[in-house]
Amino acid sequence: MTLVNDPDVVAEVTDLYLKYEEALSNNNLEVMDSLFWDAPEVVRFGITENLYGGDEIRNFRQNRSNPKIEREISNLKVVTFGNDTATVTLEFRRTIDGIERFGRQSQTWYRFSEGWKVVSAHVSLLPL
Repeated sequence: MTLVNDPDVVAEVTDLYLKYEEALSNNNLEVMDSLFWDAPEVVRFGITENLYGGDEIRNFRQNRSNPKIEREISNLKVVTFGNDTATVTLEFRRTIDGIERFGRQSQTWYRFSEGWKVVSAHVSLLPL
């Protein structure tokens, strides 16, 4: 039977997510890249882009017009399934072009032999 929300695994993934959030807000490409699975199967659906594979995700981040993402997160939920699979969901608020916007994000994490990696990610904004 799969153990859901083992407190140690939840804490581990939560810490990794917060490391990702800090890297995102400071445009630390090295950390963001290290936390995403570097494989053709990784997917990141963004606000305006669909990215397939580590190379597309890396290229997008390197060429982002507004590289520092300042936002306030809320409703952060980490759910783990066994010791090797987790989901992270949250809501966020940020100002884009002078307009306050609300959005949401979800990630699926998997523990590989080299550590936890995001294998799928989605970011979207709510309509104005």
